[in-house]
Amino acid sequence: MKIAVFDDCRIGVVNAGGIHDVSAALAAWQPNRPWMVNEFIERFDELRPAVLKLCDEVPIPLADVRLRAPVPRPINFLAAPLNYRAHQSEMTGVMSSGIDTAERLGFFVKAVGSISGPADAIELPNRPERRFDYEGEIAVVIGRRAAGVPAERALEHVFGYTLLLDMTMRMTEDHREERTMRKSFSTFSPMGPWITTHDEAGDPSALSLRLWVNGELRQTGALTDLIVNVPEMISRASAVLPLEAGDVYTTGSPAGVGQIVPGDVIEVESPSIGRMRVEVAARAW
Repeated sequence: MKIAVFDDCRIGVVNAGGIHDVSAALAAWQPNRPWMVNEFIERFDELRPAVLKLCDEVPIPLADVRLRAPVPRPINFLAAPLNYRAHQSEMTGVMSSGIDTAERLGFFVKAVGSISGPADAIELPNRPERRFDYEGEIAVVIGRRAAGVPAERALEHVFGYTLLLDMTMRMTEDHREERTMRKSFSTFSPMGPWITTHDEAGDPSALSLRLWVNGELRQTGALTDLIVNVPEMISRASAVLPLEAGDVYTTGSPAGVGQIVPGDVIEVESPSIGRMRVEVAARAW
């Protein structure tokens, strides 16, 4: 099943016919309450019969709605640093905080306020002396609380998978801000277009992605090549803090990272998830 958020934070199921508004399955749903998506995810098994019943109604054409980030307000928004060997190699130097990988570094935190939707532009701040890069990634969405979970049980806590662009302001010799700050500008975490639930996506190691900039293929990756795989990521993070329903943990970027400027168009696709097209613009403030 593909779960989307649209318009005033309505919750929808996407299929070939369009999008079915299933917000009514959650009795407490109210417009413009993004945190209710977390409750929907946590109670999904209980709500599934009502969701399926609402999917019998006539869908809304996707062209008639505005898709939002499928998890607009996770409690925890985590990211794996340098989780592909080839990406580790290309980032060695002043552009990176070091050559260690996710195996030793664990995770870092991105600000929830950096999350934007698949229809929103990436807005670059006016810092002409700095370089801004794209990083195409597949993100894991947690489905139920995970505290001290062993790797062999970790996938039982996954709700599904979505696409994410981990936008980054690179360091220089003179400017070496914390990773969290450089990756947390507003709109620096476009997410979408929806979540493919775990039962439909299957083994996460089979997931792959491709990314284009202005029509040119720049990145190709597969989760089978992760240094720390999805079950281990969840297990290690859940040993630090409980992961909650709706939390997002992005898996890291394959090689092919590069610079973007206003006017560029980024497209990222995973066959099991979908496709997201995002424009790059200059920030107005």
